[in-house]
Amino acid sequence: MSKPIVAVVGRPNVGKSTLFNKLVGKRISIVEDTPGVTRDRIYASCEWLDRSFMLVDTGGIEPHSDDPILAQMRRQAEVAIESADVIILVTDLLSGVTATDQDVAAMLQKSGKPILLCVNKADSIGEVPPEFYEFYNLGLGDPIAVSSVHGHGTGDLLDEVLKYLPPEEEEGEDDDTVKVAVIGKPNVGKSSLINRLAGEDRMIVSNIAGTTRDAVDTRIENEYGKFIFIDTAGIRRKSKVLENVERYSVLRSYMAVDRADVCVILIDATEGFTEQDSKVAGYAHEQGKACIVAVNKWDAVTDKTDKTMKEFTDKLKIDFSFMSYAPFIFISALTGQRIPKLYEMIRDVAEKNAVRIPTGALNDLLATATARVQPPSDKGRRLKIYYITQASTKPPTFVAFVNRKELFHFSYQRYLENQIRETFGLDGTPVRFLVRERDRNDTD
Repeated sequence: MSKPIVAVVGRPNVGKSTLFNKLVGKRISIVEDTPGVTRDRIYASCEWLDRSFMLVDTGGIEPHSDDPILAQMRRQAEVAIESADVIILVTDLLSGVTATDQDVAAMLQKSGKPILLCVNKADSIGEVPPEFYEFYNLGLGDPIAVSSVHGHGTGDLLDEVLKYLPPEEEEGEDDDTVKVAVIGKPNVGKSSLINRLAGEDRMIVSNIAGTTRDAVDTRIENEYGKFIFIDTAGIRRKSKVLENVERYSVLRSYMAVDRADVCVILIDATEGFTEQDSKVAGYAHEQGKACIVAVNKWDAVTDKTDKTMKEFTDKLKIDFSFMSYAPFIFISALTGQRIPKLYEMIRDVAEKNAVRIPTGALNDLLATATARVQPPSDKGRRLKIYYITQASTKPPTFVAFVNRKELFHFSYQRYLENQIRETFGLDGTPVRFLVRERDRNDTD
């Protein structure tokens, strides 16, 4: 299932980005003591007490400003609010309750979403100052005193967030149903591809409302198996601010990736690789999803020769060097070119992502690989790899037990990863490799 969304909103310069960075544990949002620095929504995964959710940082809201930049920021925040399961309204203890705070609070109350009132910059430990209590006037319930700089009160805030998150759902689909997210930037042909997939097979069981808002899941059953295609293309809104749409599509794609077994990363053959493609593909890779890079609109490429596809592939291999395991396929949603082959690839990479390799087979491979290329040594001490076992699937995750972790150089780890990938045919899926130290005192 997709992760719940928690939006951090408020007027400019109340410390939203500082709070965001503190909660996710990274310096992701730009922080500067100037109102309006954060102009786009920024997303990051946040975990608290074994629950994971997507935290969304927004630009400051100025409800009545005519400034075009502030108006755009306001729209960004509104989009985040529409998507959110829980909203954190950040205010500033030092400034007190302002007219803008009251306007923002009134706007949020109309959303009908759970709202947590965060009073930031409460940097002193102990009793809150009398000014704190005036925030009750916003009508949002009990305020929570927080210092985003020092971290005071952030645990209390996250505890409250968890109370309002939707319950975790069990996956209700059959084990053999492959959930496929078709992701990519706007206008790359996501809807066209899913329409082609659905129309060609004419075996749609149902259209079911997706967990992601404004998206529709299409269930298809055919000779290749059972599939649920997650369409993220319903995100384009009647807005002339294209940047808003593009940023919004990234969040939609993230939500679809969370739910999927396989990600089909759709590239426009007439445009080639873009930065947004990299963002979305990178997230799918980080989440350990099986991936396919599908180059759509191949029929629209003119002046093709027998070398065009190879040249395009070579370029994509450089662009997608961070996920070299992903296969490429050149398709046309318009004409149906190679659509049956795409089905085969989806089923294949899904199986590879869920593969489980016996420990005996892994250690036979280990013996052969270490005999062919000796493990590294340092100052007379050689790396010993006692055994390898598979810890989990989706993605295949392997644990190597060694005498000393520092001797297990990245290059040798990559060598063993490649040996596992080649021997067991793990195309289309990332592979995780964990190293555990078993006998630190070994002197052999």
